[in-house]
Amino acid sequence: MKLSEFWNAVDTEYGEGYGRVVVRDLVLPSLDGQSAEEALRAGVRPRAVWLALCEATDVPDERRHGVGLPEPRK
Repeated sequence: MKLSEFWNAVDTEYGEGYGRVVVRDLVLPSLDGQSAEEALRAGVRPRAVWLALCEATDVPDERRHGVGLPEPRK
């Protein structure tokens, strides 16, 4: 997952405004108590951060994988 795909997934799941708050403020136990923002700055891969967010916020499995990808061109 690219960083741009991470942000697309966050915006899709949480909404643009609230998603930024979640990434900045939510403490993620599976990432040693870092926020998603802190983890990304520390070099944690976007996919691992995305999955940690999903786990912490009970995102259903069907919405965890394959999100964030751009729509295919027609």
